[in-house]
Amino acid sequence: MRISGIKRAIVLSAVSALVLAGVAQAQQPNQENVARLARQIQKKILTLSNYGVFDYITFGIKPGENGYVVILRGYASRPSLKKSAERVASKLEQVGAVENEIEALPTSRMDEDLRMAVYAKVYYHPSLSRYNPNRGTPVYGGAYGFRRAAQLGISNDPPQGYHPISIIVKNGNVTLEGVIDTDADKQIAGMQANSTAGVFSVTNNLHVLNPSKSKKKKG
Repeated sequence: MRISGIKRAIVLSAVSALVLAGVAQAQQPNQENVARLARQIQKKILTLSNYGVFDYITFGIKPGENGYVVILRGYASRPSLKKSAERVASKLEQVGAVENEIEALPTSRMDEDLRMAVYAKVYYHPSLSRYNPNRGTPVYGGAYGFRRAAQLGISNDPPQGYHPISIIVKNGNVTLEGVIDTDADKQIAGMQANSTAGVFSVTNNLHVLNPSKSKKKKG
């Protein structure tokens, strides 16, 4: 399974569900325009320079008086990302208003340390290394890398590249979001996060792209 394929699946599972729900509720006739706008918003948000593995943003679309209303939801590890997402969405043609419901996560030394620790536990695991945009090479490998992340705060200098598994940390509680390939991968990711020292709880919301694969292996 190529990472690009997983990235496309993010739109279907995490974004389209909200978009289509908004369309159905409003009985919007022109679904093609809505789908086009959804792709534009998704691209704008995912390509923001301050959007990374410790953030997770979804959105809904509904008709408004002066164009479409975009409802932003999810989590931002930095307050600046919440503002950036609203800014890029509001500038798109056909968007009349933006309702920003993104939660800016509290900043704390404990949560920053947990982000770095959970990231290492999940993305360095042999079975999950293919989800690492650096092909399993530790982004913060070595003493210098971990020291730099600790000094700056990893959410201020996050690992580069697209990460299918988003790691959301709030007051010691971890939530995994995104799309992965198999049920086994989901289970491993949850176990790795749960085994990280200092983590209070883990909510595993990962969507499985090919659940039939794991079922066939069991049979």
